[in-house]
Amino acid sequence: MARELKNKVIVITGAAEGLGLIMAEVFLEKGAKTVVILDINEKLGADAARSLNSKYGDGKAAFFKCDVIADLETISKKLFDTYKTVDVLVNNAGILDDFAVKKTIYINVLALIEWSNKFWEHMRKDKGGKGGTIINLASIYGFRVDQFLPVYQASKFAVMGFTRSLGHKYNYERSGVRVVAICPGFTVTKLTTEVKASDEQVVQRDWEAFLKGNLWQKPESVGKAAAEIYERADSGTAWLIEGGKPIVEVPYVSPF
Repeated sequence: MARELKNKVIVITGAAEGLGLIMAEVFLEKGAKTVVILDINEKLGADAARSLNSKYGDGKAAFFKCDVIADLETISKKLFDTYKTVDVLVNNAGILDDFAVKKTIYINVLALIEWSNKFWEHMRKDKGGKGGTIINLASIYGFRVDQFLPVYQASKFAVMGFTRSLGHKYNYERSGVRVVAICPGFTVTKLTTEVKASDEQVVQRDWEAFLKGNLWQKPESVGKAAAEIYERADSGTAWLIEGGKPIVEVPYVSPF
């Protein structure tokens, strides 16, 4: 069943720049009613909202300064009071820094889970909501394994497990809330351009050689793919976005 982004109120975490901002623009091009940018960077967030409003019309974008670890209760209340119904949450905020173990888990996993749970309760039809969609930013590292960035890979495996479980058909049928994961491959963003894999020179050299051998894509490819995934994905599914190629559903293979 095809779904439309038209007239939807969409909240995107970590959207002052990079993939989040690209997705905001694509969603507005698809007719979204309002895109709300959440980000800890006040200047970039305000500039992003101003630019989007200039291009798509006043009131099409809004910015709320937000630390996804600390501000869930305050910001979610403000969002629900302001917009009454939020139709889509995109958990885009994340970091790529294997030297910051706790911060990686706090932002990539714990914050994503807590924001998903809060908005799932807001959206669920069996509790008076109107249904909705939660899109979690996973990664190819949510299902592939290599020898680099084990902390980041662990965080994205957690995102995939959480998404498939909360988005399970059982939960979707009782709540009317879809939960899906998008899994971008190597994408040219600020997050990926200066990644350090190790303090060891040999490992870092091997990492840089490894990067050159992978398929890369522009952020615009991910933005367009995210819109397509919104339109066609079933709850509990995950989708690969790699090398600017057409999206592919990531199969779930049970070991039993």
